[in-house]
Amino acid sequence: MTDFTLHELEDIVSERAKAPPAESHTAKLLAGGPAKAAKKLGEEAVEAAIAAVQGDRAGLVSESADVLYHLLVVLNGAGIGLDEVLAELQSRTATSGIAEKASRVPS
Repeated sequence: MTDFTLHELEDIVSERAKAPPAESHTAKLLAGGPAKAAKKLGEEAVEAAIAAVQGDRAGLVSESADVLYHLLVVLNGAGIGLDEVLAELQSRTATSGIAEKASRVPS
């Protein structure tokens, strides 16, 4: 078990976002605009999904780390903090996903 948190990663991403793009992968992704960071997030998510389907535990761990990092980069670029996402997740815990979906009014 590690004591490292997503809040710490968010702080690292925020700090590296301020660096010149030539010195920071984070800053380089953000300098490319939302599409560049989002594309990279999508690529990493697909790689994580493939590792999961293949039963590649080490690959899934590694790709999951990439997904979390790139998600925080995308959120940073959009001016959305991790706490906002966590609050949304917390609000969803009051009702099961199945019950919530069943309660939706058809459009």
